[in-house]
Amino acid sequence: MCGISGIYNPANPTIQPADIRNMLMQIQYRGPDESGIYIGRGIGMGSVRLSIIDLAQGQQPMSDEDGELWIIYNGEIFNFIELRDELKDLGYQFRTGSDTEVLLMLFKHYREKCLEKFNGQFAFAIWDSRRQELFIARDRVGIRPLYYYNSGGTFVFASEIKCIMESGIVKPELDPDTLNQVFTFWTIPSPGTLFKGIYELPPGQYMVVGKGSSEIRSYWDLQFSAHADSHEANSLQDSIEEFESLITDSVRLRLRSDVQVAAYLSGGIDSSATTSFIKNVEPGVLNTFSIGFDQEEFDETPYQQSVSSWLDTSHSSIVCKSQDIASNFAKVLWHTEIPILRTGAVPMFLLSKLVHDHGIKVVITGEGADEFLGGYNIFKEALIREFWSRQPDSRIRPLLLQKLYPYLAQFQGRNSNLLKFFFKYRLRDTDSPVYSHLIRWNNSKHIREHFSDGLLETPRIDPIDAFLDTLPSDFNNLDLLSRAQWLESKLFLSGYLLSSQGDRMSMAHSVEGRYPFLDHRVIEFCTKLPENHKIKGLNEKYLLKQMMKGRLPDQVVNRPKQAYRAPVATSLTSSNAPEYIRDIMSPGQIKRHGIFKTETVEKLLGKMGDGKTVTENENMAVAGILSTQILSDLFISGNNPYKETEMRIKCPVQYDKT
Repeated sequence: MCGISGIYNPANPTIQPADIRNMLMQIQYRGPDESGIYIGRGIGMGSVRLSIIDLAQGQQPMSDEDGELWIIYNGEIFNFIELRDELKDLGYQFRTGSDTEVLLMLFKHYREKCLEKFNGQFAFAIWDSRRQELFIARDRVGIRPLYYYNSGGTFVFASEIKCIMESGIVKPELDPDTLNQVFTFWTIPSPGTLFKGIYELPPGQYMVVGKGSSEIRSYWDLQFSAHADSHEANSLQDSIEEFESLITDSVRLRLRSDVQVAAYLSGGIDSSATTSFIKNVEPGVLNTFSIGFDQEEFDETPYQQSVSSWLDTSHSSIVCKSQDIASNFAKVLWHTEIPILRTGAVPMFLLSKLVHDHGIKVVITGEGADEFLGGYNIFKEALIREFWSRQPDSRIRPLLLQKLYPYLAQFQGRNSNLLKFFFKYRLRDTDSPVYSHLIRWNNSKHIREHFSDGLLETPRIDPIDAFLDTLPSDFNNLDLLSRAQWLESKLFLSGYLLSSQGDRMSMAHSVEGRYPFLDHRVIEFCTKLPENHKIKGLNEKYLLKQMMKGRLPDQVVNRPKQAYRAPVATSLTSSNAPEYIRDIMSPGQIKRHGIFKTETVEKLLGKMGDGKTVTENENMAVAGILSTQILSDLFISGNNPYKETEMRIKCPVQYDKT
């Protein structure tokens, strides 16, 4: 795993190596083992490398034998051995054992069609010196990040936004439109970012940049079957057998490494299942890692220990305390580069440090199972609401919703009337293509009431209306569950889960995450499953649970879904929070940054201080406002203690010889 960056400007034949080095300096944690730069006519590219495959070779930037193609690459092509054999049959010879060289030779032979052959997670750039053309691409579901700036004949790209800022070409400026989106969707729909003029290359797409031209094209897209129930003829047992074969092979491929591979154990069925399959494929010693909490409502330690004991893993864990959330919050935001409405990124940041401290570079995790096997409560919530909508005056049907959120005190006991009021929002709008997410988006929109009067002073299109215009033309042909899964996967998976809690938190400590459930073959299989193989009644991930019976402790297989959560108000608004956290939310700082209203923020913080019951919306408001304030301070005001000033890795420069 690595970090990459580059500048392409055909009008400037001599890109300076120092500019590329300065960009790489800010992300050297992504690749602390090696670094290198290539300089050609109008192009400069560099990488920092975390050595995992072919430790002795595989240095980047790498060229073909003729020196015409140059690659920098962040990721892993897990089926590179099979692809190398295919290329050998075509007459290609190899100088290294790295997947980097396989990728480069596949591009040389197939050009953009090579992307269809990869089973992996990647973001890469290839410079064609003969065509004077830059090719960049990103993996199917956006596991690895890739950002760019394209204006005035200059194209800048990098693994992280902070590199682009460091190029000296881009002036950081917050984008009110995308900030508006964050406080609606919890993330920014691709290709937007928090900063004006900077974009991400969307998952499953590639871009070709030449002199005076650029074009983005898609090579893969998420597609659910419009007639999933037609697969009902496949028995559950048939589906289990096919799924088991796919996930076993996915795990087998993701165990390919020249360094030790470990696993995360969250205590849920997803990470427990992947750990079980790892032990089946490679029965030897397996290191597993977990994080617990000192507050019982968030802690899953007993389940983690149960699975570790059952599977006989070498287990390590840490306990995250409320003060840990507050003391690490600002540094986590330096890595996320986007406001976050929850604090779950911080424990993942601490967990990756634990892995790093044990000398391990690679972990396998369970992300993706919830999205594609129907695990999230928002899916069941949509199905219950649709069921309730058929008898909107029913007193019994809405009570099913209490089963989904036992950890939300405001919906329990005597507060059942509040539950009905809360979940009845647009109850009968079942024809809406985004019916499943209407409540979430409406609730998070309330946070926008804290925006300052000047922030959105010009008329702007509503984020939801704009997003509706981007939906596929046949989207309404999908069933309710498939639409909900598509929305969650397209918006939340890459835009939050795989970035703010995945790549950014693991790579902050030089750890690569691998995700067996996000193998594209697994995804394509799951999108064709009938609904009752995913959710049966209110039993989520039914297929996975049936498959894992007897292979994991019953208390793990049969436990209800528990959302991964971390403390918010009790940590971020505590008097024990660091002085910086308290100061950045002070009236003076709120006014100085000009993003939020001082009076509404003061009122919100006052409620926290009074010890009153705090709703999830209010928790999200605190996290969102605080994280936006910090990002503005770090990137716009330049008050940044995390910015690197020294390159700690040797960074040799190769010059084009053609």
